Amino acid sequence: MIRSLLSALVISGLGLGTLAWGTDGFRAFTDEGARRHAIHTNPRPVPAARLQDQDGRRFDLRDLRGRLVAVEFIYVNCPTVCVSLGQSFQRLRNALPPERLGQDLLLLSISFDPERDTPARLSDYGKRHQADDEHWRVVRVEDRDELEALLRSFGIVVIPDRFGGFEHNAALHLVDRQGRLARIEDFDRPLEFAARLESWL
Repeated sequence: MIRSLLSALVISGLGLGTLAWGTDGFRAFTDEGARRHAIHTNPRPVPAARLQDQDGRRFDLRDLRGRLVAVEFIYVNCPTVCVSLGQSFQRLRNALPPERLGQDLLLLSISFDPERDTPARLSDYGKRHQADDEHWRVVRVEDRDELEALLRSFGIVVIPDRFGGFEHNAALHLVDRQGRLARIEDFDRPLEFAARLESWL
């Protein structure tokens, strides 16, 4: 009886040790958790992408180096998660020091539906969520190859549905001043993300 109990304890201990080692101290129980942990410990460069904003202005993602950039991925026609993302970005913007917005920190909503999301439609999305064109820019990536590379680097999976829309994952992303993806956080916790951003400012 005692021997069986000791054997069970040893096996349990080995199992927990293996689980702790395989999940980096229990921090990564899922593929997404492992990916986020890898990015948090080793930020990865974001690829170059030419963007067009809600006012029709064109610029390169690399032009934003030197500032922190909070990024969300959306499409204008999205009736569900993108609405929540827009609301999270509103709460994020309202929680941040206004004097740092635009200068040290930019909010960027990137559409992955560039064919339909023209500047006029991007502007409509911005107005719905009270995004200005200085502190919070709503953009599309016109080049399909650049868009695909950007989605891959951020870990965004976009799958067309049967209704002309998309199924996609959602998160809040932080690109650091060196142009590297440095953090990925849950989109339904914008105030925690705001506090983390403030610690980086």
